[in-house]
Amino acid sequence: MIKSVTELRAVVGFAGRWAVLLVVACAQSNLLGADLGDSRHTPRNPPDDLSTMRPFRVPHRMTLTVGQDEGDLQGKDDKIIQAAVDYVFRLGGGAVRVLPGTYTMRNAVFLRPGVTLRGAGLDTVLKKTPCVSSRGIRDADWYEYGIQVADPKGFVPGCGIAVSNDKPDWPPVRLFTVTAVRENVLYVDRLIEKNFWIPDNAKVQTLFSLICGNDVDDVRIEDIVLDGNRAENENLDGNHGGAAFLQYGNRWTFRNVVAQNFNGDGFSFQVCDDVHFENCRSINNASRGFHPGSGSQRPVFKKCVAKGNSQGLFWCWGVCDGLAEDCTFSENTLYGTSFGHRDTDNVLRRCTIERNGKAGVLFRKEDRECLSGDRNRIEECLIRDNGCADGCGVDIRGETRDIAIVRCRFENSPKGKQKIAVRIGPEAERIALEGNAFTGCPVEVSDLREKQAAAKDVHP
Repeated sequence: MIKSVTELRAVVGFAGRWAVLLVVACAQSNLLGADLGDSRHTPRNPPDDLSTMRPFRVPHRMTLTVGQDEGDLQGKDDKIIQAAVDYVFRLGGGAVRVLPGTYTMRNAVFLRPGVTLRGAGLDTVLKKTPCVSSRGIRDADWYEYGIQVADPKGFVPGCGIAVSNDKPDWPPVRLFTVTAVRENVLYVDRLIEKNFWIPDNAKVQTLFSLICGNDVDDVRIEDIVLDGNRAENENLDGNHGGAAFLQYGNRWTFRNVVAQNFNGDGFSFQVCDDVHFENCRSINNASRGFHPGSGSQRPVFKKCVAKGNSQGLFWCWGVCDGLAEDCTFSENTLYGTSFGHRDTDNVLRRCTIERNGKAGVLFRKEDRECLSGDRNRIEECLIRDNGCADGCGVDIRGETRDIAIVRCRFENSPKGKQKIAVRIGPEAERIALEGNAFTGCPVEVSDLREKQAAAKDVHP
């Protein structure tokens, strides 16, 4: 027991000396580790070098080929691709290479962790079948596995379906896979978990995504075309599907993927982190081209194109720390890109935003200040010929705050309708405009805050 301050100081001094020695020893160990880092942690020889006696400690994953008339597995529809994905997943991950051809999609391909799905570029097309629809003729309760329909024609085992009704509750649609058809009863792969009743106009449709992942991490999709056959399909809401749709998944990479002609979103992902797109195109989809959905963090879009959709890039709810760089958002019927509900700290850099129907960039008006899309940055972008009638390049609405528009070019051609380059709403605050250039825009900056302040001065 320590009985005096003197004894305490002696003990502390002794411990202190040992602490110093321990720190020095750790530092020396770290330096030694740094000196030996290459030899201890980086193989001196390639893992396939057979000239040494080194153990084979680097796993090599399988690549399985799928083709219509050749390959390890042969077929022409979604089932053969799904079989390949599941086979590779069982072996710890790897790649499925889909050879050229147009594959008939009666259901989504459900991806698995650690699997790469790779096509042959524009020569590999996954195309959705025409939609089949039938009304329900018997109330389906939440605890059932089957739905009775008026006409079962066109519904086959393995096909994907969407079940919905006119009741305004959430979710508005539920997705299943048909496991069996018995007369006019469609049996599905799990409990329907929602009531679909006749008075609410329950119906079943063969609607589904072409690529899907739920609670799946670490997936790569490369060099493939997803065709939604929009002309022969009904709409599937982007919160539940898209040409490519994922939910609660992290670290997905899309490279050289085309999503086109889907009656809904092109690429949609909900509550997903670190989803990356490179050289992807979303063309002629009925809804959003790229839809980083609720709560998704750190999405990255590089050298991507969204053209002919309703919106090019739609930042949904609570999307943060995202980057869109060297992208083109053009000829979308509503907006090139839009920010809103708690979308924070995102960057548009060196993007071309042109000929969109209502505005190039929209900051949406939210119900309350705490929900606005703040601290977003637009830099070195070309924003031209957007809007109809009195079109607007950048439209900042609601109580949006801390937006920076830096070194951008705003252009309006002689026949263009982008009459206003930047419009700042009366409730917006701390909007920074720095180093921008304007060509042909009748109004460079329309600051409604100034008009509101002037009105208050006139009418105190």
